[in-house]
Amino acid sequence: MIDSTSAILEGFAYAFSKMGEACPDDEAIKKLIGYPLDEIFAGLGVVGDTSEYVRLYKEKYVKIYLDQTTLLQSAYEAVEFGAKFANLGVVTTKTSKFSKLLLDKLGVGEFFSVIIGREDVERVKPHAEPIINAMKGLGLPVDKSVFMVGDTKLDALAASNAGARSVGVMCGYGDEAQLRKHCEFVCENAYAAVSLIKQNL
Repeated sequence: MIDSTSAILEGFAYAFSKMGEACPDDEAIKKLIGYPLDEIFAGLGVVGDTSEYVRLYKEKYVKIYLDQTTLLQSAYEAVEFGAKFANLGVVTTKTSKFSKLLLDKLGVGEFFSVIIGREDVERVKPHAEPIINAMKGLGLPVDKSVFMVGDTKLDALAASNAGARSVGVMCGYGDEAQLRKHCEFVCENAYAAVSLIKQNL
């Protein structure tokens, strides 16, 4: 739904610079987007405690993410359309506080009834807990009428683990082959995904 690539990359560059280390290349970072920050830093070669790296990343990110994040093409139309026939929620590895501010800034916050972020769960995607908690927030059960729309295999695996259905979108960070392997449906963008969901309800 959003493109925050520049803010994410700048946050990692800042953290590694402050720690006196060379930052891994952009592609290495992008391949790990979707995982929690501590896991990303570990995946980028940080050994041991990653907490200072995470702190430094957030120190930079919080200053720039509102100005350096945009909606992807057709995302607003997709959310507006989806809200007409479905209850919408957000499940993210970002904090729900940051996510709420961002969605409001982008003009789509009003469409979402619940936001589940990193601080709202003990176990993140691909565990089922974030989706289960989101559905609890909506006051609804998790069943095959629930669709998780995402751009990585983590979203699809979380959906499967929760007993929901998954729709992968190819306009984000995920690898197309991985999306086709793990998702029930794969679409070009968010609007196509929402249209498909309406047809399959």
